[in-house]
Amino acid sequence: MLIDSHCHLDFPDFAEDLPGIIARAKAAGVGRMVTISTRVAKADTYRRIAEANPEVFFTVGTHPHNAAEEPDVPAETVIEAVRHPRCVAVGEAGLDFHYDKSPRDVQERVFRVHIRAARESGLPLVIHARNADDEMIRILTEEHGRGRFDAVLHCFSSGRRLAEVGVELGFYVSFSGILTFKNSEEIRTIAREVVPRERLLVETDAPYLAPVPHRGQRNEPAFVAHTARVLSDTIGVTPDEIAGLTTGNFERLFAKAAQAGGARKSAA
Repeated sequence: MLIDSHCHLDFPDFAEDLPGIIARAKAAGVGRMVTISTRVAKADTYRRIAEANPEVFFTVGTHPHNAAEEPDVPAETVIEAVRHPRCVAVGEAGLDFHYDKSPRDVQERVFRVHIRAARESGLPLVIHARNADDEMIRILTEEHGRGRFDAVLHCFSSGRRLAEVGVELGFYVSFSGILTFKNSEEIRTIAREVVPRERLLVETDAPYLAPVPHRGQRNEPAFVAHTARVLSDTIGVTPDEIAGLTTGNFERLFAKAAQAGGARKSAA
């Protein structure tokens, strides 16, 4: 069984087809999905999706694109929201200096609030990092020095040094459809040479970044199987082994999901 550790099932792209999305995922061997928050203000939306679909868990947090919309949400508000039994992580939060949709200082402030929420709640942090490697390394190193927290570098497309620092800090690294792209040899090398097998995860980031052979289409959780297949080739294991490996890794990092019924058990 595979798990899509990061998708956005609340997006309009899925509004008319959510039952079909989940059915196709299950048919493709994807037994669990985590729908990821972009705004704390939408926590009830994510909660409703998860409560209506036993295959789905959710997170609560503010995406860096939306940091200017939620610049002053206190850590206590996030901590309270993530207490829901089907909420398994804080985030996604981080830095995006590619689009700069929110001021950089606001992104950093909001990111540090989410780190605190992860540290105090004991739940992992889902980290978004794009074109901000140096700043991300600085913040993560500083904050980890103040007290450890668990995290995943999601949809990894950054440089080797950020992956190395993430691994040194005990974080997991998740690979999306980008791993399957022809020009992504550097990312495949990082997956093979830098990230220990016990820290690997797979995701879609749906509806974005559909993997080959669906590149250019709307992405959906079923397509994580293609990314997993490329990851298995990249590190030299079988598709069945990568499914077991990444599912076990998911259950360690997102322990609350396993405790809430167990991904392996519920998929039967």
